[in-house]
Amino acid sequence: MDKIIEKKKGLRMVFTKKALPYWGGVLLLVFVLWLVFRDNSSTLRIGADSIVINEVTRGEFNDYIRVNGQVQPMTTIQLSPQEGGIVEEIVIEEGSKVKAGDVILRLSNDNLDLQILNSEAELAEKENILRNTMISMEQQKLSLRQDKLQLQTEAARLKRKYQQSKALYDDKLISKEEYLTAKEDYELSMGKLRLVIDRAKQDSLYRSVEIKQMRESLDNMRINMQMIRRRKENLNIKAPIDGELGLLDVVLGQSIASGMKIGQINNLDSYKIEAQIDEHYIDRVTAGLSATFQRQNETFGAVIRKVYPEVREGKFKADFKFEGEIPDNIRAGQTYYLNLQLGQPENAILIPRGTFYQKTGGKWIYVLAGEGRAVRREIRIGRQNPQYYEVLEGLEPGEKVITSGYERFGENEVLVF
Repeated sequence: MDKIIEKKKGLRMVFTKKALPYWGGVLLLVFVLWLVFRDNSSTLRIGADSIVINEVTRGEFNDYIRVNGQVQPMTTIQLSPQEGGIVEEIVIEEGSKVKAGDVILRLSNDNLDLQILNSEAELAEKENILRNTMISMEQQKLSLRQDKLQLQTEAARLKRKYQQSKALYDDKLISKEEYLTAKEDYELSMGKLRLVIDRAKQDSLYRSVEIKQMRESLDNMRINMQMIRRRKENLNIKAPIDGELGLLDVVLGQSIASGMKIGQINNLDSYKIEAQIDEHYIDRVTAGLSATFQRQNETFGAVIRKVYPEVREGKFKADFKFEGEIPDNIRAGQTYYLNLQLGQPENAILIPRGTFYQKTGGKWIYVLAGEGRAVRREIRIGRQNPQYYEVLEGLEPGEKVITSGYERFGENEVLVF
């Protein structure tokens, strides 16, 4: 007889061979659900003692930046020699106080000495030529006066002879030929006399013009001589104003060209602060903005007087003038750390400054999400000052964030510590 097999019921059916396809379907469904709902974020484990955590707060955001500035004289005059030469003597050392007209250094120039000697010799030669010309003209003048006297005497004698011959001819005591000869001799002597008188006038005018020209030439040479001698005096480099010799970049025996910058004189009556500012703020920094700085446990004020538009190596320059009192013992070259106010304080969400910004550029940050876990979140940062970043979007007061550097975190979205 065949044995009747009893059909399995209840839990016993789950472990039968017929149930295996159902088990496969369940496992497949579970796997699909795990793929759909699993956390796909990349995770990195880090040490909790290697990070800095700060809390997001709401408070007053003071819109200022910290800039470094150096004290400089308001007025600086460059030292440049008008004449080139060799440095022969340094009279005043760098950093010394000077008065206007003080000799700072002396130069020597053999070529200039030679020019002076040649000019003196040329001037002496011209003076000798003028002297000889005037002597020659005076001799010529005397000769003409002598000729004039002789012709006047001869004309007077021939005039008498002519008058006598005319009287005798009228009385028919002499021939007509003798009378005409006496008349012609007299008229000839008068013509010669007039020629000598005209020549004397012309020579006098010529001599006046020539002597005037030569004297003008001599005057010009004397002026030129004076200018050359002044050039010799220019070999002594003098202070143009009262002040401090702030720079003197020369050594003994150095050859210096005309117009070369060799130093500067600082006017100590007033000072300014020259600051280099990051080009990120070039649109916000304008003349008239105020700044403060600490010196000798006191607070001093300054105002931007000039902003230079040129950007070099990512920075632009601005000049500050002091407002009110100035620090004691102020010196050119001192460094001041200024807090430059860019705007009015405003209420905002704040996070402390940190090195995370170098990695993220303020576009995202790690936010604590429960105990021992931080999650990457997109944010938007606005203004910043030396203490805080202003958060525009992405964070709420009371949340905690990691503000230390992110260099070793890579692109992981979750940190576990």
